[in-house]
Amino acid sequence: MDPARAERLAQALASKLPVDVRDRIDAVVSPAMGGVIVGHEMGRALGKPAMFLERPQGLFELRRGFRLDPGSNVLMVEDVVTTGLSSREAIDAVRQAGGEVIAEAALVDRSSGKADLGVPFIPLIRIDVPTYKADAVPPELAAIPAIKPGSRAAA
Repeated sequence: MDPARAERLAQALASKLPVDVRDRIDAVVSPAMGGVIVGHEMGRALGKPAMFLERPQGLFELRRGFRLDPGSNVLMVEDVVTTGLSSREAIDAVRQAGGEVIAEAALVDRSSGKADLGVPFIPLIRIDVPTYKADAVPPELAAIPAIKPGSRAAA
């Protein structure tokens, strides 16, 4: 809702990218919906094309005329990484489209540093959020309704 804030966050995230990664980026790709704005702003901050993936049939794909040149080096950008599952699926979609994800950047890593994306992962901030099995929730939290994090529906 605040474009100036989105721009500042993307600039801060771009400044955290290692020079060897930053110099190799050909394009920025982000998964819809959460990554669209930050991905666009990262493209602007880096002076690179920005596009997004969608899941029209349940699997990520490039649409709307977006395309990657074969062998393009891609920076994947997300707003929040929780488990890394969506990130890995998005990385696979980029490979299927002919690109190669060389790193992922996100505004927030809430995986407690446990997300294995198969590529270097550069978050702006890391938030360590404890998780509990249903039978091990501390009493002070048991009275609060549990909400499944992330963008996937509860199974």
